Amino acid sequence: MNKTPLIGMTLKELQDVCLQLSMPKFTAKQMAQWIYGKHVHTIDEMTNLSKVNREKLDALFCVGCMAPIEKTTSKDGTEKYLFPTENERFVETVYIPEGDRATLCVSCQVGCKMNCLFCQTGKQGWQGDLTVRDILNQIYTVEQLVAEEGKTPLSNIVYMGQGEPLDNFDNVLKSTEILTADDGWAWSPRRITISTVGLKTNMRRLLDDSECHVAVSLHSPIHEQRLQLMPAEKQFAISDIVEMLKEYDWSHQRRITFEYTMFDGTNDSTLHAKELVKLLSGMECRVNLIRWHKVNDVPLSETKPEKMVNFRDYLNNHGITATIRASRGQDIWAACGLLSTKKQSENLSL
Repeated sequence: MNKTPLIGMTLKELQDVCLQLSMPKFTAKQMAQWIYGKHVHTIDEMTNLSKVNREKLDALFCVGCMAPIEKTTSKDGTEKYLFPTENERFVETVYIPEGDRATLCVSCQVGCKMNCLFCQTGKQGWQGDLTVRDILNQIYTVEQLVAEEGKTPLSNIVYMGQGEPLDNFDNVLKSTEILTADDGWAWSPRRITISTVGLKTNMRRLLDDSECHVAVSLHSPIHEQRLQLMPAEKQFAISDIVEMLKEYDWSHQRRITFEYTMFDGTNDSTLHAKELVKLLSGMECRVNLIRWHKVNDVPLSETKPEKMVNFRDYLNNHGITATIRASRGQDIWAACGLLSTKKQSENLSL
């Protein structure tokens, strides 16, 4: 019989498990501490639960952590993990250490529906949403692996891996609720950033129901050109998204960032910089300029570093805070836009 995983359950859901098994309600809080605080692998490790209750739990439930089946290390220290999913497919997760900080880039879908021209992930199509367990397992497992190896502990989580987070909204939101709950990871939402191409309805829900940072994939301020790069522009025009975002207060701790991948001769001119300033005028925001990494059979070219610097300086000189994101993990296909799952689905016994 397949056991039900506990990773991905809220305190309320753990209390329901206790009710189902005729266990004291306070046992749920103990279970949450073992799972989200101590990252145990087995129910038998929950030593402050009675032996009888551990046996009841173990008959129907498991902790549910799944180890990666592959790890690749870049020359710059970036690590890419290949994780199995509940639907017997695979996703990639990237650990990016930098000094005393480390960011984990997590995936939320197998593939992606958005089909942005420049992104490798979209080329594999969409093969399913990740469950809450699938999403949290990436964090759960990598946290423990880097601790065992004496590496920099995680300081930030970014939902910028495979998939469109707001296309799997309920599972993504629930995963962040567990990450920030007192009976979960107890992280500050300021340590978490959710990226999106701009699915407007779910973005409004995200802004209303979460305090996590938000990053919007912009890539061109011009409608016709963004439409060529990103089919989502047809339904979710960047001008409409920005107008909606301007309704919110971004002057405090919560941050809005616009991601701008640069392509030579396509979106890197002074005209584009001017249009970007016009579009974002009046917003407290940041623009991340991203170096593009070549994807096969895509008719785009990488912008030269000096053009990126000039573009950044123009934005900064005209009131828009802009930075150039350091490229990490390109040699192992772990950099922005390069994640893809080439492994075929198979029946894993993990």
